[in-house]
Amino acid sequence: MIRPEDWQGMRVGIVGAAREGLALVRYLGACGAQVVLSDAKPAEALTGALQQIAGLDVDLALGGVALDVASLDVLFLSPGVPAEAPVVREARQAGVPISSEPRLLTQSVACPVAGITGSSGKTTTTTLVGRMCDEARLSPWVGGNIGEPLTPRLLYGGAPELVVMELSSFQLELFAPEYQGSETEQRRSEASRVIDLGGWSPHVAVVTNVTPNHLDRHATMEAYAWAKERILAYQRPEDWAVLNQDDPITCEMGGRAVGQVLAFGLRRAVAEGGCLRGDALVLRRGGQEAVLCRADEVRLRGRHNVANVLAAACCASALGVPAEAMAHVARTFAGVPHRLEHVCEWRGALFVNDSIATSPERSMAAMQAYTEPLLVLAGGRDKHLPWDAWAAMAGARARVVIAFGEAAPLIARALGEAARGGTGPAAGPTLLEVATLEEAVAQAARLARPGDVVLLSPGGTSFDAYVDFEARGERFRELVTRL
Repeated sequence: MIRPEDWQGMRVGIVGAAREGLALVRYLGACGAQVVLSDAKPAEALTGALQQIAGLDVDLALGGVALDVASLDVLFLSPGVPAEAPVVREARQAGVPISSEPRLLTQSVACPVAGITGSSGKTTTTTLVGRMCDEARLSPWVGGNIGEPLTPRLLYGGAPELVVMELSSFQLELFAPEYQGSETEQRRSEASRVIDLGGWSPHVAVVTNVTPNHLDRHATMEAYAWAKERILAYQRPEDWAVLNQDDPITCEMGGRAVGQVLAFGLRRAVAEGGCLRGDALVLRRGGQEAVLCRADEVRLRGRHNVANVLAAACCASALGVPAEAMAHVARTFAGVPHRLEHVCEWRGALFVNDSIATSPERSMAAMQAYTEPLLVLAGGRDKHLPWDAWAAMAGARARVVIAFGEAAPLIARALGEAARGGTGPAAGPTLLEVATLEEAVAQAARLARPGDVVLLSPGGTSFDAYVDFEARGERFRELVTRL
């Protein structure tokens, strides 16, 4: 286990001045490391980030200033840095160990770690697991890709009993030993002895599903699925893999899992894990079963959230949480911001913030959660994902589609092709193309009728206009409350 004092005098480079990078600056700086923070953006574009580390002893390499990689004892990458980036190649060639903020966290705690990944549902599932552990008084630290990075808590939060982490495919790439170079290339520095350079998987690993996503980064579906499966790759026989049996990709992962497998799903019974039997959410472990609640008692809307509750229950069960605690959370948890978040009702129409839907498939799950007439606000920046199935569903489910941002022409084209190809109603929904979210909300307010649901579920990322999906969701909430 890495101790804070192990970093004394180490020279560390941190690439990326976002949440993880800033957390590492604060933590490693307090541990006595010599920190260099690098980012492609110039200082004037990073005013808010630099204010968070004002007064700390940190060197800056910003706006294209080269980072002297060969002088470093270790290089920390933010998840947005691709494997083929020049700084990564330099580190490999120089034999400099490569790590990340969540990887460091796992190497700095002695407690069990649960990791949750998936194309969709991972934030809700992570939050549910954390709430279930809280209900059982296990005092978990919940973080990773959700909320704030956890490493700064090591300075003042004591030792956690349990860590529950959401992990993206980008983060999981950095848990693989391939990122560290070959053994002969490793520089024999103090850092390379302190940092475990082997592969790592959590004690309990959850994969909610694997559907097309992030193909702008991973290039192929096979590469994306491979990145997700890294969460299982280094498990031991005493570890647990929680896998969606309704998803063909995650179902196949079960045959390759080294750890014990708990399955979950909505379509059929399971021998070990969680399933929907009739209207009941059932957890089966060791030949015993517990009914957690009825599906209509789950406060979260949509069948996909019933699956998320089952996934969370399997994970919590592997961590020792009793069924009573799981059942209480299933019946009371109302959701996470920006995920089918009911913002308000205005003139009889319900406005819903699902800004987290950054893929067409996730937007489809949102549309399926409602039986009311829909006005769907879709757009943002495309991730090189197919829109044909989305367009067919929108044609059947939506009364109005308001397309905004960079992807607006793409969405309009997909809806037109669905109507011409017979996969949607011949007439299709009323379609409006606008430039911005502000215009989209204004048009929705003009067209909404009592009983409608105005659903922001973009299907694209926020990066054409906002720093992340949360900023987009907060802007939507602000615009709606102004009505």
